[in-house]
This record gives sequence, structure tokens and C-alpha cells, in this order.
Amino acid sequence: MKFSIARLCGGQALMAVSVDIMDVDMEAAAKKMEEEGLKITSKDDQMIVYEWNGMETTLYRPGKVMFFPLSDKATCIRYATEILEKYQ
Repeated sequence: MKFSIARLCGGQALMAVSVDIMDVDMEAAAKKMEEEGLKITSKDDQMIVYEWNGMETTLYRPGKVMFFPLSDKATCIRYATEILEKYQ
């Protein structure tokens, strides 16, 4: 997977944006997260906000993933790849 990276929240958060066109099934992703015991704090048909790996993580329908707090771009890409491979 290839991503562009955006730095947000004064550099304390990173968002990986997939360059591939994606349409994540948010309902199926949320169900799988809940089965894995992840704490979902907010969800709708466009995004899921949940606690993962000590961070607030947001998965967006078009294949974007935001991590807060996170500042390392290589880690952001690795985490986003892991998440999108699992929930797309």
C-alpha cells in the first residue's frame, strides 16, 4: 500500500491517506473491532474512533487512518497498512 502522510494537531497526530481508492465497510470493521475487544468511542457510516495500541485511532471510510499521539511517519505507514489490511 502507498500513502501520503498529513501532520495534524500541531504535529502531535499523523494521518495516513491511502493513494488507492478504497471503500471500507464501516459496519463490518466495527463488528470485527468489537470482537477483538477494542474500545470504540465513536462511530458512524464514515468513521470509527477507537483506542488502539495506546492511541486514539480513527479509521475513515475512504482508507484514511489518523493516530493521536504519533509523530513518526514510518510507524504511521506501518500501522495504517496493518489496520487497512485487517479491516478493508
